[in-house]
Amino acid sequence: MSTSSKFLKSAAIFSMLGLTLAACGDNGDDDANGEDPDENGVEETDDGDNGEAAGGTITLGYVDGWTDGQSTSYLWQVILEEQGYDIEIMDLTDAAPLYQGLADGAIHVYPSAWLPVTHENYMDQHGDDLEDLGHYYEGAVLTLAVPGYTDVDSIADLPDNADLFDGQVIGIEPGSGHMDTTSGTVFPEYGLDEDFELVESSTAAMMATLDDALDNEEDIVVTLWRPFWAYDGERDLKDLEDPEGHLGAEETLNLVANAEFSTEFPEVAEWMSSFELTDDEYAELEDLVVNEYGGIEGAEVWVENNQDLVDELIN
Repeated sequence: MSTSSKFLKSAAIFSMLGLTLAACGDNGDDDANGEDPDENGVEETDDGDNGEAAGGTITLGYVDGWTDGQSTSYLWQVILEEQGYDIEIMDLTDAAPLYQGLADGAIHVYPSAWLPVTHENYMDQHGDDLEDLGHYYEGAVLTLAVPGYTDVDSIADLPDNADLFDGQVIGIEPGSGHMDTTSGTVFPEYGLDEDFELVESSTAAMMATLDDALDNEEDIVVTLWRPFWAYDGERDLKDLEDPEGHLGAEETLNLVANAEFSTEFPEVAEWMSSFELTDDEYAELEDLVVNEYGGIEGAEVWVENNQDLVDELIN
């Protein structure tokens, strides 16, 4: 695919979704080549050649700051490009346009949907326009977390300790399932509405605020989830007990595709449906992508370290 045709495709998708998108290049780092996004706020992927890949073009999407989707998107980019596919990655600002892009066919696959609860409303909204290819990870959970030194152990104890946290729970992107669950269920059911504010933020901003509080040994409560690289052992964190279970039971991380994906790319759909990661494999992937390399290089190293797993998947 020529550079000009890629631009036209990305611009059209930008117009469709109505939000700023950033297409990540093969190295996975924003502005890695010293180039600024075009006037539409869209960066183009660089495939390294001007020809259409033999396997066709597949577009993967994830929400900026959601490192499970970022890590698995880069991983699938590495795996599929080795199999002759041309991969484009779209980094969106919110879950709503991501799922709209999937339903419209502008995005082929979101490789890390939280199901059946956290992203349930998006699955219900788009119904037959989406296809669940199955889960790659089991045991995902939403949490509210505090520093280990904070003298609060349960969400049920927060209403009596609002002053300790300046009446704030520091959240993430407003369109996330976690924020919907926390504001719509956790806050009213535990009686947090009167004395607490759920602060809309972003994953990056929330982590910066958390790290600043930890550095200064201050009390803070934030929206977190497992698996997530914040639980890398370097931070003194404690998940608050959820005695009434309002954050929901354990979930799975799934690959969700446009409804036509399995017909258009049956081989890839089969690989994705068979894909699974253990706790250790997932932790290694996210640590390499997010912390060690900050981009697709981490996924390349993971594939080198786990080539037998990849070979078994695609053969």
